[in-house]
Amino acid sequence: MRKRLIYLDHAASTPMDPAVIEEMASCMEEHFGNPSSVHEAGRRARVLLEQARRKVAAMLHVAPSELFFCSGGTEANNAVLWGCARDLGYKHFITAAIEHPAVLQPLNRMAADQEIQLHLVDIDKLGRVSADHLARLLEQHKPAVVSLMHANNETANLLPVKMVADLCKRQGALFHSDTVQTVGKYHMNMQQLGMDFAVASAHKFHGPKGTGFMIVRNGHFFQPFVQGGGQERNMRAGTENVCAIAGLAKALEVAHERMEEDQRHIGALKEACIRLLKEQITGVRFNGDVEGSSLHTILNISLPAGIDPEMLLPRLDMAGICVSSGSACASGAHRGSHVLTAMGVDTQLPSLRISFSRYNTLSEVRQLVDVLSGIAR
Repeated sequence: MRKRLIYLDHAASTPMDPAVIEEMASCMEEHFGNPSSVHEAGRRARVLLEQARRKVAAMLHVAPSELFFCSGGTEANNAVLWGCARDLGYKHFITAAIEHPAVLQPLNRMAADQEIQLHLVDIDKLGRVSADHLARLLEQHKPAVVSLMHANNETANLLPVKMVADLCKRQGALFHSDTVQTVGKYHMNMQQLGMDFAVASAHKFHGPKGTGFMIVRNGHFFQPFVQGGGQERNMRAGTENVCAIAGLAKALEVAHERMEEDQRHIGALKEACIRLLKEQITGVRFNGDVEGSSLHTILNISLPAGIDPEMLLPRLDMAGICVSSGSACASGAHRGSHVLTAMGVDTQLPSLRISFSRYNTLSEVRQLVDVLSGIAR
């Protein structure tokens, strides 16, 4: 009999919604054709693919022609950033030291190869981007591409994206935002938010792994990052994963249908977790803008000194509790969080990222805090 897990690592990946599994199973049985083939099996797959594109585009308020399916956020971020530098000719890029590795690593590589000049915007001790410094950088370095994530995947800080978009527009800059943690969590009108580029991964909102999309607005098209075919209107080569894309569209549809309910439920779990941690663990610290503008699904904490950071996750794992110490993309690296380091947080203290979903319960939160309290004692 399998051990029952308390899964609190939904910022890394979410379990698929049953409706998504049903949608994908049906697709696997009935839509096995290659959507680029001209025969009927191919045409059926193509119809399903384009139906999914229109459905997702409508929920995000973009044109279907602005949405391109790919393997997920990492590929999409790389495609946009490399495309802006090599194909659109931008030489100045502005980002923050707290961005996801899928943004920082390609930008650092381009800067090391002297393809671009990279500028880092200041952040404060809560991890919030300085709007004044961003405005100065935009004034000094024209034209620029700004790459700042909508919600930080470790601290949950929310970026005032409309303000950043307006700053970029006034200075003739392009605005790229990693929206992996927020698509499916909020009703997002991309036209109103003003982003030029946005990305998403289905497995962050109860869809399948290995599929996602990038939004490319206002005709800022670039050469395909993945080459070798004319799929996705020559923007991304490779046969589309039709059944995963159908699952993505279904997952986003379910997320939108129950969004207000999920926001209330998950927000209440996060608030309860904060309250219980304060009550039971003396010296616990909360990293990020917890009492300000913060995503309801993620909570980042530092525990008191005296706990071996290397043993914290294994001890929780032995108790059947799944959490993380930061981005899953850097797991196993045995180094401190670059996000917390950039914020000036004492990384010698053991830190945890707790991330909730619609499937978590208050009882699970209580069990987590009880186990952490025991470890702290």
